[in-house]
Amino acid sequence: MAPFNGWIDIHGHFTPPISDSERESRWHAMRDAAFLVPEPFQWSPESTIEYLDHAGIAMQFLSNIPKSLDALKSSNDYAASLVKKYPTRFGLLAALPTNDPEACLKEIDRAMTELHADGFAVTARYNEVYLGDESLDSVWAELNKRNAAVFIHPDAYAPPSMGRPSPLIEVAFETTRTVVDMLYAGTFRKFPNINFIVAHCGGALPVLSGRLELLGAEPWVPNPNKITKEEIRNQLGKLFLDTAATAPTGLAPALHMVAPDHIVYGADCGVPCSTTQTMEENRMKVLGYGGLEQREREAIGRNVLKLFPKAAARLEK
Repeated sequence: MAPFNGWIDIHGHFTPPISDSERESRWHAMRDAAFLVPEPFQWSPESTIEYLDHAGIAMQFLSNIPKSLDALKSSNDYAASLVKKYPTRFGLLAALPTNDPEACLKEIDRAMTELHADGFAVTARYNEVYLGDESLDSVWAELNKRNAAVFIHPDAYAPPSMGRPSPLIEVAFETTRTVVDMLYAGTFRKFPNINFIVAHCGGALPVLSGRLELLGAEPWVPNPNKITKEEIRNQLGKLFLDTAATAPTGLAPALHMVAPDHIVYGADCGVPCSTTQTMEENRMKVLGYGGLEQREREAIGRNVLKLFPKAAARLEK
C-alpha cells in the first residue's frame, strides 16, 4: 500500500464484459492501426482495485465512450452498476453521444436520475462531430444549468498518423484542436458554470497557450465571436488538467496556463497503452516534480474532489 492513500484518479477507463472472440477481434483491429499491443487486452474491476490499493488511490472515476448509442448507454449502465457495488472506489463519468444533441439531453437526464452519475465524459471528436460544433449549445446549456463536471478525452483509437498509433502523440493534438475550437466558438464564455477537465495535461494546449494569448485575438485570425486576449487567458486558466502520461515535462507548461489547484491526478488506467509500470513511473514523477511545493504536489491527488460533491460524500461515509 502506498503511503499517500486517499488520492482521487479522474482518468480511469473500463471495458464492459465482452466475449473472447470480440476481445480477439479488437486486438487485431488495434494492431492493424499500428497500435501494437502484444496480446488481447482484458479489464476487470477486481484487478483495477488491486492496482488502486497498490498505488494508494482511494477512488477512480470511470469513463468509456463507445461510438454507437446503444453501446454507449449499455456501457453507462455497466459503470453505474460498478459504482453501486463499489461506491467508495469508483465514480461514474457518464458518456455522452455528442454527435446527437437530442440523444445527449436524454442521456444527461437518465444519467442523473437513474444512474446517479457524478459527472460526464465526452470525446473531442465523436463520430466526426467536434465539441465546438454549434449544434451542441443546447447540451452545454443543460450541463451549465447543472454546474456539471465534464471530462474531455481524445479518441485514442483514431487511425494512425505517419505509421504511429494515435495514443502516442496524436491524442495531444486532437485535444488541442478541439479545445481551441471550443474557445473560438464561445463555449467557455456562454457556459461558465461547467467545469471542464482535460485529459493528458491538456495535450499541446499549455505549450501553445502563450501563442494563443499573444496572437489569437489579432485581426488576421478569424474570430466571429470576438474572443478577446483577456478571455483567452482567463478561459484557458479555468480549465482543469489531469496528469495522465505527461509528467514531468507536461507539468511546467500546464502551470503556466492554470493554477496549481487546477492540476488533478489522472492515471490513464484501464487501457492497452498503460501498464502498471508506466502509470507508477508517471505518478512518481508527479510526486517528485520540483516546480511545486510539497503541499501543492500532495494536493494534486485531491484537487478534483471539489468538483464531485456526491463522490466526496460517499468517501466520507
